[in-house]
Amino acid sequence: MELLETKERFIELRAQGWSFDKIAKELGKAKQTLIDWSKELQNEVANRKALELEALYESYYLLKEHRLKSFGALLLKLQTEVEQRTLRDLPTDKLLELYLKYNKELKEELIELTYKSSQEIAEERETQKLFSELLGEDLPIEDEALSLVVPKAKGVFRKTPRLKEG
Repeated sequence: MELLETKERFIELRAQGWSFDKIAKELGKAKQTLIDWSKELQNEVANRKALELEALYESYYLLKEHRLKSFGALLLKLQTEVEQRTLRDLPTDKLLELYLKYNKELKEELIELTYKSSQEIAEERETQKLFSELLGEDLPIEDEALSLVVPKAKGVFRKTPRLKEG
């Protein structure tokens, strides 16, 4: 039982970055024994290191969830402040710069809409049905516009015409 507790303490200290020399003094074990344990318990040490690192990240708000919450709260404060201010005191060049910047940002957020005729949709449905029958499975439809996603299937080959040499 004592050996198990000693190994657990070794895992803890090694995960905290202690050197073999320092651990040897702390636990009263030979350095070679600790090196052997390190090889034997490498997964446990790695897991403990990950837990230690995660706790550190959490304490400094470095985890993605915390960052998103923090940035979200800051963004709301900034939005409230901007909505309360007037832009009358802003120089023309700065106003134009902001206008162009946010116009560009807005354009990047836009999604290009594509429309298909009833005939195109019917043709795509028919093509999808034929592929499904050929492959013996339902093919996924990529989006509501019925774009086809056709996976390569074993035994299905496309014939390409060969040019005659001459």
